[in-house]
Amino acid sequence: MTSSSAPLAASLVTRSRVGKRLSLIAPCYNEQEVLDLFFARIDAEMAKLAVDYEIVCVNDGSRDHTLAVLLKHHQRDPRVKVINLARNFGKEVALSAGLDAAVGDMVVPIDVDLQDPPELIGQFIAAWEAGADVAYGVRVDRSADSPLKRFTAQGFYRAFNRLSDVDLPYNAGDYRLMDRRVVEVLRQLPERNRFMKGLFAWVGFRQTPVPYARPERAAGTSSWRYWKLWNFALDGITSFSTAPIRIWSYVGAVAGVLAVAMAVFIVARTLLFGRDVPGYPSLMVVILMSFGLQMLAIGALGEYVARIYQEVKGRPLYVVMDRYGFEAQEPA
Repeated sequence: MTSSSAPLAASLVTRSRVGKRLSLIAPCYNEQEVLDLFFARIDAEMAKLAVDYEIVCVNDGSRDHTLAVLLKHHQRDPRVKVINLARNFGKEVALSAGLDAAVGDMVVPIDVDLQDPPELIGQFIAAWEAGADVAYGVRVDRSADSPLKRFTAQGFYRAFNRLSDVDLPYNAGDYRLMDRRVVEVLRQLPERNRFMKGLFAWVGFRQTPVPYARPERAAGTSSWRYWKLWNFALDGITSFSTAPIRIWSYVGAVAGVLAVAMAVFIVARTLLFGRDVPGYPSLMVVILMSFGLQMLAIGALGEYVARIYQEVKGRPLYVVMDRYGFEAQEPA
């Protein structure tokens, strides 16, 4: 993937927002407390941009009154469209459902908690008009996040970029603007275990960063706990790298060399100094260490086998229970 912080050259493709449509994709899970604030900010920002738009809201099996609030805003403004999934499928799948339904020439995934400030959309569009196929937000100020979350996030980006062939921009989330042709490529990707940040980077095209300060959540509480974030990071790495399983080939080779060297040492010492009787503690350490390494190797193998199992079943990514506001729209 090629990205640059420098402005795109004017000699590249230039576009105009005139006559184009913008699609906002908003995955929602238990967001009833923040939705009114979200739509108020979106309405205020869209009024400044002079662009036709739609808001595709995906209710991802919320257990509160999120769906009722979304339908209230749909009745107020038909540009607000709602996809109600049959259960909670997870944010990555909900985002994929929104990509399938969006029809805009420009598509922007956005979190409704307002940590993705709507005021950045104008800069995204300006970058798109200057020739960018993807304009992605880079969080240059994450002071709203806890120190532990900032530390673990940095560690994840470093680990991902070292283990994977895909270059994931540091501190870039899902918040971005994508040209229609980028969205069409993303819709063709068939995998069930979806790590969208990695997929956004994998598709390539002309990408340019747009820096912003990440604010605190406007209302409500996040459903992302550290254990869930850990599993999310594990999914991301195993979706884009075989290094966690390949490394065990090297571990096995090193262990084999050490075992041969140890055997030679024991035989030589026995021949030179008499019979060698290994101690029980050292024997137990070797056995337990070997057992632990074997379990780690089996665990890494299991992660990939589990993903193969999910893929070969071929189930659909999501199940839609209801759709609101799409009746007069051509299929995406």
